[in-house]
Amino acid sequence: QPFYVNAPFGITLAHNGNLTNAAELKVELFKNDFRHLNTDSDSEVLLNILAHQIQEVISGYSLDPAAMFRAVAMLHRRVRGSYAVVAQIAGYGLLAFRDPYGIRPLCLGISHTDKGVEYMIASESVALEGLGFKFERDVAPGEAIFIDLDGKMYNEQCAENPTLNPCAFEYVYLARPDSIIDLKMGQYLAEKVRNQFRDGEIDVVMPIPDSSRPSAMELASMLNLDYREGFIKNRYIGRTFMMPGQAIRRKSVRQKLNAIGSEFKGKSVLLVDDSIVRGTTSREIVQMARESGARRVIFASAAPPVQFPNVYGIDMPTRSELIAYGRSEEEVCREITADALVYQDVAAMKRSISDVNPLLQSIEASCFDGFYITGDVSSGYLDKLEAARNNPRADSEDLMRSQLNLNLA
Repeated sequence: QPFYVNAPFGITLAHNGNLTNAAELKVELFKNDFRHLNTDSDSEVLLNILAHQIQEVISGYSLDPAAMFRAVAMLHRRVRGSYAVVAQIAGYGLLAFRDPYGIRPLCLGISHTDKGVEYMIASESVALEGLGFKFERDVAPGEAIFIDLDGKMYNEQCAENPTLNPCAFEYVYLARPDSIIDLKMGQYLAEKVRNQFRDGEIDVVMPIPDSSRPSAMELASMLNLDYREGFIKNRYIGRTFMMPGQAIRRKSVRQKLNAIGSEFKGKSVLLVDDSIVRGTTSREIVQMARESGARRVIFASAAPPVQFPNVYGIDMPTRSELIAYGRSEEEVCREITADALVYQDVAAMKRSISDVNPLLQSIEASCFDGFYITGDVSSGYLDKLEAARNNPRADSEDLMRSQLNLNLA
């Protein structure tokens, strides 16, 4: 990214999210819209849908904000899934829009300069603040914003029935670690730990750096337990659950974290992590704690069991790769070789988010509860997704066959 087309205008597009009907749209683009795709990316699909809808609404070669918003409205009716989009249209300005469910985040920043007002659009407010912009507001679900070359901003609601359903996994795993939501998660997790363990069973609370720190600190404070940093993180190693292959993930955990032996020796340690996905990281961390002399290792996840793929834009493993899929908590505990395991409850996780933002009526938590808000993700869809992941050439080959059949017809 960004992807680019040159008709009807030069348009570049960056996209956060995932289209759940990308396969059908690829065929439509070739058969009905006469547009050629160069990659397997659904972002290129989204760009070409946008370009086609703009071509449908323009009069001659003139494009005004009203026409642009009509094009986005038409796009909303064709596209399913999650998408937060920023696009630049040569000769006109900047266009941004968000899917009608508001699954992926998008926000607007503003800066008052000597030359006038400047705008910036990004996924997280930290990007705005780092460049001197002030957070103005979130882009609403279904809303489109256009900023012309003179710096004038236009906005319009382009969806028929927009609802806000932010992704819970975004909060748990990707959002900045200074989030107050993490503190709330620590509070609710502390209640579960207090109910499951007697006084004196836990000597110390340790986070798996970095994202679990706020939850671990709050949990330790609520339970009046010592909080210690037992692991030092190598900041140059990325998120291990996204790495290809179990062997690489196991090796990367050892490269990513270094245990401080004196913090573990002879202690009953409660390790707190933001989530457990495949379980590879958790298992290696438990073993590192034991090798460092821990007498007992208890593992706590600030998120509920991840049992289903997140199809809305996070590179999540297939169901069979998820350690919690088809397993009880006791079975997961044995798999990661911990002495005990504590998971956050789904209801508590949702409550920790809505406590911070009471206006939230719904939270997209499909990877935890299996409910997909767009209504088009079935067991069959997940089967096809897993088959495509296991055989990445299949999807493009199917499209090529479809195009060949259309040509022959």
